[in-house]
Amino acid sequence: MYSEDLAVLEEFYKIITPNKQEMFERIAADRTKHLTVAMENIYQEHNASAVLRSCDCFGIQELHVIEKDNQYKVQRDIALGAGRWVDMFNYDRGTEPSLDCIKNLKSKGYRIVATTPHTNDTTINSLNIETPIALVFGTERRGISPEIMEVADEFVKIPMYGFTESFNISVSAAITLHVLRERLEQSEINWKLSPEEQTSLKLKWCRKILNGGQALEDEIRKRLFKKD
Repeated sequence: MYSEDLAVLEEFYKIITPNKQEMFERIAADRTKHLTVAMENIYQEHNASAVLRSCDCFGIQELHVIEKDNQYKVQRDIALGAGRWVDMFNYDRGTEPSLDCIKNLKSKGYRIVATTPHTNDTTINSLNIETPIALVFGTERRGISPEIMEVADEFVKIPMYGFTESFNISVSAAITLHVLRERLEQSEINWKLSPEEQTSLKLKWCRKILNGGQALEDEIRKRLFKKD
């Protein structure tokens, strides 16, 4: 299947511009799922959109959005198109969307790291980054829900040196992702996407920028591999 995907990607690359090809190759090579972000019940649209933008800027490929009471809406002038490149997963059904999100993340091998001051917390500079991490951010006013506090594996905080007790959600996410990304860059951890994952991601991006991208891919596969 991987060789088939590569062949399809080559066909797409005959259509899109060389500039887009270079961007896809360069950016996909720096993407990661070793870190992922979950936002719980963020009610301020500009903050939620800014977190999405930060995920894209720091190469975080997946963003999980828990819509327990508040619907997630992207402000285009803040997100600046980041929603096209970051995979978003929404949890807005059932009675316990927060726990549904955590259950899904744990099934994928993530440690649930709640971003909140806690008795047994650690700082972003000393957090163990060797295994995949799901960072959970809550609202500035209420923080993370008691449900997630109970099931979190660890707690992490940003060192503070002033009178104010916390940053807003968008600033907290940006600082945390910057520090952890830098630490990953300096480590010997295998944190980047595999070649197969990169190819799949580039195919997805090609579909997004081309009109009728999915239909075009289906036609290419049928032509190359005689598949219905």
